[in-house]
Amino acid sequence: MHTIKILLLGLVLLVAFVLIGRALGNGSRAALYFVPVWLVGAAINLWFGVAKAGYSLRDETPIFLLIFAIPSALALLAWWKLPLR
Repeated sequence: MHTIKILLLGLVLLVAFVLIGRALGNGSRAALYFVPVWLVGAAINLWFGVAKAGYSLRDETPIFLLIFAIPSALALLAWWKLPLR
């Protein structure tokens, strides 16, 4: 359940980046700015899973990859498909 919440948070953050970017006149590039921000967010989630929840790094790494990959892939798709305005 936690993984789904984090994924949804990533998608909401991506939408916020794109909408703010479009308001500032740079919608598709804002999707690219999302990727490093989301990498940091996913890494923080990984750290919490290992340090606070007691999971091993080996257990938590596939979850980290999933949490990072899905919103990042959607961000790259948005960057590719959205107009530059």
